[in-house]
Amino acid sequence: MSRRLPVYILIDTSGSMNGEPIESVKVGLEAMVSSLRQDPFALESAALSIITFDRDVKVVLPMTPLEDLQLPEISTPESGPTHTGAALRLLCEQVDKEVRLSTPERKGDWMPLLFLMTDGKPADIQLYNQIIPEVKKRRFASIVACAAGMKAKTEPLKLLTDNVYAIDSLDSATFKQFFVYVSGIINEGSKSVSSTEDLTLPPPPEEVNLIV
Repeated sequence: MSRRLPVYILIDTSGSMNGEPIESVKVGLEAMVSSLRQDPFALESAALSIITFDRDVKVVLPMTPLEDLQLPEISTPESGPTHTGAALRLLCEQVDKEVRLSTPERKGDWMPLLFLMTDGKPADIQLYNQIIPEVKKRRFASIVACAAGMKAKTEPLKLLTDNVYAIDSLDSATFKQFFVYVSGIINEGSKSVSSTEDLTLPPPPEEVNLIV
């Protein structure tokens, strides 16, 4: 069994993402998958999982090899809170189930990657703060968080990772740029021979701002 590069994508689908924003996210995801499929390294090793979070948290795409991947339908409620902490808790459970560890008999998967996109802030901030140390124990090669839109709060995301990016617009062109950027990071992960250290991320496109 070949070594996989597990990629987890967490998408905020709370009420404010309803309408054009979530449609723009879908355009971005399609662009990302299309870009990845043009890279032989990613096509051979990358496997993706998508978790959505609003008032409910659910795995809409279990870990699936890129070559077999069909993007799921992603829907948003009319309104409701953003349960980012619950999403990270579910993420930890999925990583423990899905990421294969090395044993004396076989090599495990590469260190996983995590991408989280939100247009707000955690409604379950206590759980969010409690679960962050657990996320970091899972030893992701890189965690990238995106604050999408003017109402998105970057401060909670900085507790999770130093790689926090902001995009001001929620239109499809901007989301497409971001997700193509994500595909570039995944490509770098799939080409990394060791994948045992944090990835050096490429510079983002103009529409995507690194928060320092």
